Amino acid sequence: MARAQNKVASHRRRKRVLKAAKGSWGARSKVLTVAKHHVDKGMQYAMRDRRAKKRTFRQLWIARINAGARLHGTTYSRLIAGLSTKHIDINRKILAELAVSNPPAFAEIVKFALA
Repeated sequence: MARAQNKVASHRRRKRVLKAAKGSWGARSKVLTVAKHHVDKGMQYAMRDRRAKKRTFRQLWIARINAGARLHGTTYSRLIAGLSTKHIDINRKILAELAVSNPPAFAEIVKFALA
């Protein structure tokens, strides 16, 4: 009796790996064993960089808030401390957006936080 190899599942698994490796150069997109390593490493980079993206955006927001705050004669840390003492819950993403696109509203927030 012939040995069962589960060809359908094996074929789908190989096809999924090679599809994920599509666009890669040379054997990385053609040979299954090479493509498998390439795809696995790519997934590791993707996971790492999803975390890193959050850090880099937070850095950008803080830099923008600090630049806007310094235009009004204060610093980032004093502004955030003032907002927390006044119990104003506004996140850094929105503060940075206001500092860039709506300076008068940002100026009002700074004035209220420091008063």
